[in-house]
Amino acid sequence: MTGLNDRGFSLIEVMLAMVILAFAVVGVMGMHQWGEQGMQYGANGTRALAMAESRLEAKRTMPWEALLQDDLDADGVAEITMQDDGEGADEQAGDGIYTASSEAHDIRLVWTVQPDRPGTLRDAGSAVLLVHANFPAGQGRRRNISLGTMRANPNYAGLR
Repeated sequence: MTGLNDRGFSLIEVMLAMVILAFAVVGVMGMHQWGEQGMQYGANGTRALAMAESRLEAKRTMPWEALLQDDLDADGVAEITMQDDGEGADEQAGDGIYTASSEAHDIRLVWTVQPDRPGTLRDAGSAVLLVHANFPAGQGRRRNISLGTMRANPNYAGLR
């Protein structure tokens, strides 16, 4: 003889518990995917920042005379000579801003050297160095990081 307290779960109760558990598992899996995408986009931002810092530091440490040349693969031969010609990444020809760009890992770097006065870089007393990184941030969006510094011409001895 079975008592009222000895009954088990009915089939409907078990199925309802399984449906609730399935919804919980789907929710957790969705959150996991969302978190993984966030980490990937964060990694893109970190990579873009590292690339921008590296380019800016390379510009800060090179000799003044070589400031408009870039050796991207560190083999001792400049692959890029910065131009002020309105071509490629340079927005306007003759504006006194020398521009170059590169792209790697879907991150686009654009860097500029802007002397403090018109004319050749050799005659300038200082220059503003800027680096802009554009990188993917998910759902078709892109983000930008910009870094800059000023560099003095060590050979400058003129009057302001």
